[in-house]
Amino acid sequence: MKNEMQFEVWGDYALFSDPLTKIGGEKLSYSVPTYQALKGICESVYWKPTIIYYIDEVRVMNSIQMESKGVRPIKYQNEKNELANYTYLKNVHYQVRAHFEFNEKRPELRFDQNEGKHFSIMQRSLKAGGRRDIFLGTRECQGYVEPCEFGSGKGAYDESETHHLGTMVHGFNYPDETGRTMLEVRLWQAHMTAGIITFDRPEACQIVRPIKEMESKMFGHDSLTSADDLSKQLGGE
Repeated sequence: MKNEMQFEVWGDYALFSDPLTKIGGEKLSYSVPTYQALKGICESVYWKPTIIYYIDEVRVMNSIQMESKGVRPIKYQNEKNELANYTYLKNVHYQVRAHFEFNEKRPELRFDQNEGKHFSIMQRSLKAGGRRDIFLGTRECQGYVEPCEFGSGKGAYDESETHHLGTMVHGFNYPDETGRTMLEVRLWQAHMTAGIITFDRPEACQIVRPIKEMESKMFGHDSLTSADDLSKQLGGE
């Protein structure tokens, strides 16, 4: 199947927030990116509701470094100035291997299930640096992407043994992907071997917690440009 994407993403800072540290306005980044953050990067490169991205692996290229900064959060309820400490990852660089599959929970979009066209547009979008801005966890952390061969080059942890990273947020289950009218969060036990984290598929995560009820948005011929038409607009065949 022509559905795989391999790319590298890098930036000066990243903030893959550990939700346990958000109490009181402080934020601490996980030491590695989450599945959901990498999926968001793929969707910034190219997204259609017809497809779902699955993150297979991420390779940590640079040494894990952290830096704390004093940040003044936006206050919507009062004008008092407050200072919070956010701890960011510094000088990050990752290689990512991912693929897409058609969203079978959306039968109304079967007219857009053209694998070759989606793959072609995805690759062109990746070479262009993405169709939308790339963020490394949060909006203030700008990222950059380009195609690469996963496993190429030298990484900081190529010779390291397995590191157990503990319980981490894996990602979110959205109604348009699960068919359920509930937003859920997934947790998993993460570990890194020789600098590579191999992710479980979402349905394999054993720890799933409900957050709130949510309905999926409906699409159709009138509200969605098909991959065939989009490819023609972009100058493809």
